[in-house]
Amino acid sequence: MPFRVTDTFRSALAAQEGQAGRPLAGMWVCSGSPLIAELCAGAGLDWLLVDAEHSPNGLESILAQLQAIHGYPVHAMVRPPVNDTVLIKQYLDLGVQNLLIPMVNSVAEAEAAVAATRYPPHGVRGVGSALARAARWNRVPDYLARAGETISVTVQIESAAAVDAVADILAVDGVDAIFVGPSDLAASMGLLGQQEHPEVRAAVEHCLAAAKAAGKPAGVNAFNPDTARHYLDHGAAFILVGADVALLARGSEALAAQFIPSAEGGSRASY
Repeated sequence: MPFRVTDTFRSALAAQEGQAGRPLAGMWVCSGSPLIAELCAGAGLDWLLVDAEHSPNGLESILAQLQAIHGYPVHAMVRPPVNDTVLIKQYLDLGVQNLLIPMVNSVAEAEAAVAATRYPPHGVRGVGSALARAARWNRVPDYLARAGETISVTVQIESAAAVDAVADILAVDGVDAIFVGPSDLAASMGLLGQQEHPEVRAAVEHCLAAAKAAGKPAGVNAFNPDTARHYLDHGAAFILVGADVALLARGSEALAAQFIPSAEGGSRASY
């Protein structure tokens, strides 16, 4: 029985641009829980980012979350902890179609990320489709020949060096989009914890403008609604506006503050 894989995030961005549609809104999924991933998948967002860089996610939990999300009309993107050829191969074989590669600071690093997603002669991905969910164990017709069509690559711009090289990174064939991370970018600029600093905002806006000039989509991480709207007004095509763990943390703190008075009679402190 032949199977087909779902459309990529690249396709969703292209459709959005072609129809002059709205930007795509998403959230982080960091808990490592398939149940939470499924809960978020049904929320009505456009995309979810399953994170393995700063979250307790391994191959098994990522697989379970992909399976939980699969039945919902939402795009799943996965961020590995590092731009590593072997790890990317494993993610792809699991059936990850949309990758967000962290800490891409140069053309060489962008090229390595793309090469890791392509079979020879166009890249260095190891061949194991008969054993892999990506090809539905060889149930997807012509998977080896068409695998590149089923994968999108977004690289993360999150350092001053990456901002300086952003135009060249955008020009790399196979880089479908960039995603700016203001928190690490601020840290690299000597402004740790100050992602709202004017210099950081200016760097983000520079990347958005470079992406527009290159004809490729750019996204931004922005939990502050005013900041998110600011970057959307400056051309962001997709955005992350929250995280499962953050929503649970703030929601549970609000419950505690409402029903459990502090020793001083004021609200409980948040850390």
